[in-house]
Amino acid sequence: MRKPLYAVIFAGGRSSRMGKDKSLLPFGGYPTLAQFQQEKLSTLFDKVYLSAKKNKFDFDCMVIKDTSMQSSPLIGLISVFETLQAEALFILSVDAPFVDEHIIKKLLDHNKSSLDAMVAQSPSGIQPLCGLYKSSILPLAYEQLKKGNHKLGDLLDLARTLFVRFDEDSPFTNLNHPQEYKKAIKHFENTSK
Repeated sequence: MRKPLYAVIFAGGRSSRMGKDKSLLPFGGYPTLAQFQQEKLSTLFDKVYLSAKKNKFDFDCMVIKDTSMQSSPLIGLISVFETLQAEALFILSVDAPFVDEHIIKKLLDHNKSSLDAMVAQSPSGIQPLCGLYKSSILPLAYEQLKKGNHKLGDLLDLARTLFVRFDEDSPFTNLNHPQEYKKAIKHFENTSK
Protein backbone atom coordinates (compact mmCIF):
# COMPACT_ATOMS: atom_id res chain seq x y z
CA MET A 1 0.00 0.00 0.00
CA ARG A 2 1.28 3.46 -0.90
CA LYS A 3 1.70 5.79 2.08
CA PRO A 4 -0.17 8.88 0.93
CA LEU A 5 -1.14 10.47 4.21
CA TYR A 6 -0.72 10.86 7.93
CA ALA A 7 -2.44 9.01 10.74
CA VAL A 8 -3.54 10.55 14.01
CA ILE A 9 -4.33 8.54 17.13
CA PHE A 10 -6.92 10.30 19.29
CA ALA A 11 -5.73 9.91 22.88
CA GLY A 12 -7.14 12.98 24.59
CA GLY A 13 -10.30 11.55 26.15
CA ARG A 14 -11.05 11.81 29.84
CA SER A 15 -11.25 8.00 30.37
CA SER A 16 -13.84 8.59 33.11
CA ARG A 17 -15.42 5.13 32.75
CA MET A 18 -12.03 3.40 32.91
CA GLY A 19 -11.05 5.31 36.07
CA LYS A 20 -7.53 5.95 34.73
CA ASP A 21 -6.03 7.19 31.48
CA LYS A 22 -6.56 4.26 29.11
CA SER A 23 -3.98 5.53 26.61
CA LEU A 24 -1.31 4.84 29.26
CA LEU A 25 -2.43 1.28 30.12
CA PRO A 26 -0.12 -1.54 28.98
CA PHE A 27 -1.24 -3.49 25.91
CA GLY A 28 0.04 -6.06 23.42
CA GLY A 29 3.55 -6.27 24.84
CA TYR A 30 3.97 -2.48 24.86
CA PRO A 31 4.14 -0.29 27.97
CA THR A 32 1.08 1.66 26.78
CA LEU A 33 -1.91 1.35 24.47
CA ALA A 34 -0.79 4.58 22.79
CA GLN A 35 2.59 3.08 21.89
CA PHE A 36 0.93 -0.14 20.68
CA GLN A 37 -1.29 1.87 18.33
CA GLN A 38 1.59 4.04 17.14
CA GLU A 39 3.76 1.03 16.29
CA LYS A 40 0.89 -0.60 14.38
CA LEU A 41 0.06 2.51 12.34
CA SER A 42 3.74 3.30 11.68
CA THR A 43 3.88 0.27 9.39
CA LEU A 44 1.08 1.74 7.24
CA PHE A 45 1.67 5.51 7.24
CA ASP A 46 4.58 7.89 6.71
CA LYS A 47 3.93 9.77 9.94
CA VAL A 48 1.84 8.97 12.98
CA TYR A 49 0.79 11.61 15.49
CA LEU A 50 -0.98 11.50 18.82
CA SER A 51 -3.75 14.00 19.55
CA ALA A 52 -4.03 14.93 23.25
CA LYS A 53 -4.33 17.86 25.65
CA LYS A 54 -0.62 17.54 26.55
CA ASN A 55 2.37 15.30 25.96
CA LYS A 56 1.81 12.66 28.65
CA PHE A 57 3.70 9.89 26.83
CA ASP A 58 7.07 8.44 27.79
CA PHE A 59 8.04 7.14 24.35
CA ASP A 60 9.27 8.88 21.22
CA CYS A 61 6.19 10.36 19.56
CA MET A 62 4.82 13.48 17.90
CA VAL A 63 1.96 15.02 19.87
CA ILE A 64 -0.58 17.50 18.53
CA LYS A 65 -2.08 19.44 21.41
CA ASP A 66 -5.72 20.51 21.28
CA THR A 67 -6.14 24.17 20.38
CA SER A 68 -8.99 24.52 22.89
CA MET A 69 -9.40 23.58 26.54
CA GLN A 70 -12.73 21.95 25.68
CA SER A 71 -12.57 18.17 25.35
CA SER A 72 -14.21 16.46 22.37
CA PRO A 73 -13.31 14.55 19.21
CA LEU A 74 -14.54 17.58 17.20
CA ILE A 75 -11.95 19.80 18.94
CA GLY A 76 -9.33 17.12 18.24
CA LEU A 77 -10.28 16.96 14.56
CA ILE A 78 -10.09 20.73 14.11
CA SER A 79 -6.79 20.91 16.04
CA VAL A 80 -5.03 18.24 13.97
CA PHE A 81 -6.07 19.81 10.66
CA GLU A 82 -5.07 23.29 11.82
CA THR A 83 -1.69 22.01 13.02
CA LEU A 84 -0.75 19.70 10.16
CA GLN A 85 -2.30 21.62 7.24
CA ALA A 86 -2.82 18.21 5.62
CA GLU A 87 -5.31 17.45 2.87
CA ALA A 88 -6.30 14.12 4.44
CA LEU A 89 -5.77 12.34 7.76
CA PHE A 90 -6.56 8.85 8.93
CA ILE A 91 -8.08 9.06 12.41
CA LEU A 92 -8.15 6.20 14.93
CA SER A 93 -9.15 6.14 18.58
CA VAL A 94 -6.42 4.99 20.96
CA ASP A 95 -8.85 2.58 22.63
CA ALA A 96 -9.67 0.57 19.47
CA PRO A 97 -6.68 -1.81 19.35
CA PHE A 98 -8.33 -4.43 17.13
CA VAL A 99 -8.71 -2.19 14.08
CA ASP A 100 -6.19 -3.88 11.80
CA GLU A 101 -4.45 -3.37 8.48
CA HIS A 102 -7.31 -5.02 6.55
CA ILE A 103 -9.86 -2.52 7.89
CA ILE A 104 -7.57 0.48 7.31
CA LYS A 105 -6.77 -0.59 3.73
CA LYS A 106 -10.46 -1.09 2.94
CA LEU A 107 -11.21 2.45 4.16
CA LEU A 108 -8.31 3.95 2.18
CA ASP A 109 -9.39 2.05 -0.95
CA HIS A 110 -12.66 4.00 -0.87
CA ASN A 111 -10.85 7.36 -1.01
CA LYS A 112 -12.56 9.62 -3.55
CA SER A 113 -11.82 13.29 -4.14
CA SER A 114 -15.54 14.12 -4.07
CA LEU A 115 -15.88 12.99 -0.43
CA ASP A 116 -15.17 14.74 2.88
CA ALA A 117 -14.86 11.53 4.89
CA MET A 118 -14.79 7.74 4.59
CA VAL A 119 -15.78 6.22 7.91
CA ALA A 120 -16.25 2.65 9.14
CA GLN A 121 -19.75 1.38 9.84
CA SER A 122 -20.26 -1.89 11.69
CA PRO A 123 -23.57 -3.64 12.50
CA SER A 124 -23.88 -1.61 15.74
CA GLY A 125 -23.47 1.74 13.96
CA ILE A 126 -20.94 4.22 12.62
CA GLN A 127 -17.38 4.35 13.98
CA PRO A 128 -16.46 8.06 13.66
CA LEU A 129 -12.99 7.57 15.19
CA CYS A 130 -11.99 5.09 12.51
CA GLY A 131 -11.85 6.79 9.16
CA LEU A 132 -10.21 9.00 6.61
CA TYR A 133 -11.09 12.69 6.94
CA LYS A 134 -10.39 15.41 4.38
CA SER A 135 -9.65 19.06 5.16
CA SER A 136 -12.76 19.93 3.11
CA ILE A 137 -14.80 18.97 6.19
CA LEU A 138 -13.34 21.87 8.21
CA PRO A 139 -15.92 24.58 7.31
CA LEU A 140 -18.70 22.28 8.52
CA ALA A 141 -16.67 21.41 11.63
CA TYR A 142 -16.31 25.12 12.48
CA GLU A 143 -20.06 25.60 12.01
CA GLN A 144 -20.82 22.71 14.36
CA LEU A 145 -18.35 24.09 16.91
CA LYS A 146 -20.07 27.50 16.77
CA LYS A 147 -23.41 25.80 17.43
CA GLY A 148 -21.89 23.90 20.38
CA ASN A 149 -22.57 20.54 18.71
CA HIS A 150 -19.48 18.37 19.26
CA LYS A 151 -20.95 15.09 17.94
CA LEU A 152 -18.88 13.70 15.08
CA GLY A 153 -21.88 11.65 13.95
CA ASP A 154 -23.85 14.84 13.30
CA LEU A 155 -20.90 16.37 11.44
CA LEU A 156 -20.62 13.26 9.25
CA ASP A 157 -24.35 13.41 8.45
CA LEU A 158 -23.90 16.98 7.15
CA ALA A 159 -20.73 16.20 5.19
CA ARG A 160 -20.22 14.21 2.02
CA THR A 161 -19.49 10.99 3.88
CA LEU A 162 -19.13 7.44 2.64
CA PHE A 163 -19.92 4.93 5.37
CA VAL A 164 -17.85 1.84 4.57
CA ARG A 165 -19.63 -1.27 5.80
CA PHE A 166 -17.98 -4.00 7.83
CA ASP A 167 -19.73 -7.23 8.83
CA GLU A 168 -18.49 -7.48 12.42
CA ASP A 169 -18.47 -5.26 15.50
CA SER A 170 -15.57 -6.97 17.28
CA PRO A 171 -12.71 -5.15 15.47
CA PHE A 172 -14.19 -1.84 16.62
CA THR A 173 -14.41 -2.77 20.30
CA ASN A 174 -13.61 0.26 22.45
CA LEU A 175 -11.92 -0.27 25.79
CA ASN A 176 -14.07 1.99 27.97
CA HIS A 177 -14.44 -0.06 31.17
CA PRO A 178 -11.90 -2.09 33.20
CA GLN A 179 -13.67 -5.37 32.32
CA GLU A 180 -13.47 -4.56 28.57
CA TYR A 181 -9.76 -3.87 28.96
CA LYS A 182 -9.14 -7.19 30.76
CA LYS A 183 -11.17 -9.08 28.16
CA ALA A 184 -9.23 -7.38 25.32
CA ILE A 185 -5.87 -8.32 26.87
CA LYS A 186 -6.96 -11.98 27.09
CA HIS A 187 -8.30 -11.91 23.53
CA PHE A 188 -5.10 -10.35 22.20
CA GLU A 189 -2.91 -12.89 24.02
CA ASN A 190 -4.99 -15.78 22.63
CA THR A 191 -4.97 -14.53 19.04
CA SER A 192 -1.26 -13.69 18.96
CA LYS A 193 -0.10 -17.13 20.13
